[in-house]
Amino acid sequence: MTTFLVPLIIIGGLTSAGVYLLLERNLTRMLLGLLLIGNAVNLLILTVGGRSGNPPIRGRTSNGATTDADPLAQGMILTAIVISMGLAAFVLALAYRSYRLTTVEEVSNDPEDTRVSQQAGPEEEIIPVPDPNRDTDAPDELDALPGFEGSK
Repeated sequence: MTTFLVPLIIIGGLTSAGVYLLLERNLTRMLLGLLLIGNAVNLLILTVGGRSGNPPIRGRTSNGATTDADPLAQGMILTAIVISMGLAAFVLALAYRSYRLTTVEEVSNDPEDTRVSQQAGPEEEIIPVPDPNRDTDAPDELDALPGFEGSK
């Protein structure tokens, strides 16, 4: 089986660009990175699928080819396209929701994760005793939507 070098270089370029964009903190760039990686995988499946040939229908011929084309690669690519479009719609909805809540498209560090990562050493953590007089319904620093007071 002969493998052509140009499709492999294109696949490598798309994959590396997709990984680079996926590592950014901007949600739009993450989405573009996911789409580039999906397209690179589709090209890889098409390349690995083998040479083109006759359609995989009994009695059909195409330009005098002697072998039949493998329909599995085509079916897998169609399935991957549908899955990547669904994933793109989901990430786009997440980006839109995040932008509506924070008006910033960039993903910031979570303050609680930063605090946990900065704790010193393997010492045992002291668990604070909750105050029974504290109103837990009021928004505080641990709420998911900071600054959101809700309807009163």
